[in-house]
Amino acid sequence: MSTNIVWHEASISKDERRKQNKHQSFILWFTGLSASGKSSVANAFARTLFERGNQAFVLDGDNVRHGLNKDLGFNEDDRKENIRRIGEVSKLFVESGQIVLTAFISPYRADRNLVRELVEENEFLEVYIKCSVEACEKRDPKGLYKKARNEEIKNFTGISAPYEEPENPEIVLDTEHYTIDECVEQLTNILTEKGLI
Repeated sequence: MSTNIVWHEASISKDERRKQNKHQSFILWFTGLSASGKSSVANAFARTLFERGNQAFVLDGDNVRHGLNKDLGFNEDDRKENIRRIGEVSKLFVESGQIVLTAFISPYRADRNLVRELVEENEFLEVYIKCSVEACEKRDPKGLYKKARNEEIKNFTGISAPYEEPENPEIVLDTEHYTIDECVEQLTNILTEKGLI
């Protein structure tokens, strides 16, 4: 790690960017099992935000692994590094005055809490996409559960690797019993009540 680096203060503050955007900036951290609906809800809600004139961007687990994190696998250490990097990128979005929606399984509580600690209070909202492993496995849009059951995929969350459910998430969306549109409506109402959008 280099010691010859110095922090350079930005000429535009986070508050100035928020004022120009006319909304707060924060992280909506979508966590849940594979096929629970994280990316679907995040992208549908991003469209809602966009149509309202809010500055928002989705960081999706699979998409990020095509570029920034393409050097990482799925063992525990690589999963931790994956989330650490996304946390740092998410912090930059918050500083830029935007709403960042992250759709990552992020199976470990400690990793999610690490990201929470990177930003200020009320800038990290954990959104638990609640859906049982049985329901996720029935959906299995990518065929991953089938491969995991056949031991073609190792360290698969919910089957051969653990998932630690959030203990006190700010928001819970039950995608097993509600549609994507209903979850987006619930999320819109919650964030409006909180005065964030």
